[in-house]
Amino acid sequence: MITIAFLGLGQMGSPMASNLLQKGYALRVFDINQQTASELAHKGAVVAKTPAEAAKGAEFIITMLPNGDIVREVLLGDRGVSESVSHDALVIDMSTIHPLQSDALISEMKKKGINMMDAPVGRTSVNAVDGTLLILAGGMPYQVERARPVLMCMGNELVEAGGPGMGIRLKLINNYMSIALNALSAEAAVLCESLGLSLDVAIKVMSGTAAGKGHFTTTWPGKVLKGDLSPAFMVDLALKDLRIAVDVARQKKVPLSMGCAAEDYYVQASEEGWGRQDWSALLSLVRQKAGILGSF
Repeated sequence: MITIAFLGLGQMGSPMASNLLQKGYALRVFDINQQTASELAHKGAVVAKTPAEAAKGAEFIITMLPNGDIVREVLLGDRGVSESVSHDALVIDMSTIHPLQSDALISEMKKKGINMMDAPVGRTSVNAVDGTLLILAGGMPYQVERARPVLMCMGNELVEAGGPGMGIRLKLINNYMSIALNALSAEAAVLCESLGLSLDVAIKVMSGTAAGKGHFTTTWPGKVLKGDLSPAFMVDLALKDLRIAVDVARQKKVPLSMGCAAEDYYVQASEEGWGRQDWSALLSLVRQKAGILGSF
């Protein structure tokens, strides 16, 4: 029977570990919260006193921890995983940590002869319970294939993000976009209310446009990602419409911090010669600011 060490039994980790037990894996668990560990012991897990004890002889070591400093301590600290783990084992960090911390950990573990990949998760704690998480697997192809049966006990969809460290990068960008969009959506919703517009009507309309569907899947594929900036909707016209919205918001005393930040981008695009090109040219502007040249 394959033995898995699972380190970190929080809101996500505990149900993930439980799903591994239900799939028939032998499980050793570690968490500073003894109560959570005890609950899994009742389901058949063996509770370890240290990360090193949990990792000894395990084929897979999974970490699901709050931050990168804790992941480092558990892997490389005193009585950590690296003290006892077999060189045949695969360490899978499923935590959401800083990508540069992830890179450093993977590199340091590699220097010790220890295989490590990242596989952060998407969706919610409800999906963790149901075993329907989205797994964003960053690793070498052979690592991902080896880990796949284990990972798919905790999720129902696995995306191969690329090499080691790419999973956490993918999650970071996804979360950044959705978190920022949440703020923009809140501004738009309050502006609807301040203008007496039914939010239900607005949701119905925006669910079918780029406002609700996003530019990754609507405007960009047919324009800027193909190198075509002939205007379907010009930057200058977008700027005009945005300024109207910002002005209305000011008069209604609705905060539009996200809208004002967007206005700065459109002004720059217009001033730098993209005014009569397609509004998807904002991607080209931001790439230029980042020093990224060439085609996609």
